[in-house]
Amino acid sequence: MIDARLQWQRGDFALDVALELPSRGVSALFGPSGCGKTTVLRALAGLERAAGRVVLGDEVWQDDAGGVFVPTHRRALGYVIQDSALFPHLDVRRNLDYGRRRVPPAAQRIALDHAVDLLGIGALMARRPDTLSGGERQRVAIARALATSPRLLLMDEPLAALDAARKAEILPYLERLHRELALPIVYVTHAMDEVARLADHLVMLDSGQVQAAGPLAQMLARTDLPLTRADEAGVVIEAQVIGHDGDYGLSHIGFAGGTLWVGETRAAPGERVRARVLARDVSLAREAPLQTSVLNVLPVVVHSLQASQATVLLRLAVGGAAPDATAAAGSGPVHLLARITRKSCDALALKAGDALFAQIKGVALM
Repeated sequence: MIDARLQWQRGDFALDVALELPSRGVSALFGPSGCGKTTVLRALAGLERAAGRVVLGDEVWQDDAGGVFVPTHRRALGYVIQDSALFPHLDVRRNLDYGRRRVPPAAQRIALDHAVDLLGIGALMARRPDTLSGGERQRVAIARALATSPRLLLMDEPLAALDAARKAEILPYLERLHRELALPIVYVTHAMDEVARLADHLVMLDSGQVQAAGPLAQMLARTDLPLTRADEAGVVIEAQVIGHDGDYGLSHIGFAGGTLWVGETRAAPGERVRARVLARDVSLAREAPLQTSVLNVLPVVVHSLQASQATVLLRLAVGGAAPDATAAAGSGPVHLLARITRKSCDALALKAGDALFAQIKGVALM
């Protein structure tokens, strides 16, 4: 567990946050520009001298009440920023060695070869930074942070300076870090697609304070947060591959509550996958459609409704039992969001507790 209580002020801006983040996986700090995301990250690293307390597992990095403050260079952390900040006069290998040599052998928990393999940079070792693409430089920067064997990896919008193609190139490597390293990562971003693809835990910041925090799936399904006002509002479903239909280029995935057809994935049956369903891609019917082009139709129950001038956002609990083959894909109720017109809502006379059928027009594997 990462436990942080931080207060910091500069000019008119005041930060006052209390964080409890899991000790494994990706915790995303999300919010508008200027809300304090980077300040929180710098305070966790000791780069900003905020008041309060920072504890990582059994290590106390800061405790003002006890007079404890561990300087940044003595905190077992890696820090990755937008700019890769590689030494231009050193090749990739020597950039990686620079930080690694500062770590005593007994504290080297991540082998350099493992970091190189995770980031796919083995062929780049003899090259200088100015000969690398933006995505390659950022992969080297992440490998350099891992080479120091950190107990905590801090990432401050690491993809913000990359174009769409380079961003698509590096995201699979970040997913691999997520899967293979028992390492907490605190990830700052303002891009919801990165949150949906990478995060396990989400912290919403606004004006220097925590607006809400919790497991990603629960947070995305809440209708009381600003996230749901965006066009890309939707939920993430942790699922498991059941099988493939190669003739139609589709894969069948299952989760606690039902199954879905998605575009074919290379994941083998039994492997875990993450699917994203946007609220705008969910329509509702009182009766099960008999003939429809929509492949994914799930029984649901209306949990809540939130109306605006022209639309209604519904939170839907997915009904039905999970198939035996997918029982391990997740636990607890799964929710969908649906955004429909207020006219449609009135025509169907929808209310909390209604049993309906959700037609899902699009499912994206992350």
